[in-house]
Amino acid sequence: MIDLISYININYYMKDKNLPDDNISKSLEELTKDVNEIIVKLENEKNLQNSIDSYQKLIKLNNIIEKKFKKKSHHISQITKEKIDKIVSKKNAK
Repeated sequence: MIDLISYININYYMKDKNLPDDNISKSLEELTKDVNEIIVKLENEKNLQNSIDSYQKLIKLNNIIEKKFKKKSHHISQITKEKIDKIVSKKNAK
């Protein structure tokens, strides 16, 4: 069992270069749909090897989703900061 956990943990920390390009270009909605399909598959899977493969794919998709959220969050923060700075500078100009 320890070997299985080590195997899964190694694959959890995969770099972007190992992620399929088609997944990186997908929208968050498409990625979420893929994740939900994998979860249903995992819930019904009897074969351990297939479960491991599906779980690894799930982890990769999760990493992509996290990166997309971080990027969008940073973008929103940047826009918000710019708007606040603009409001403050208008207020100070009066």
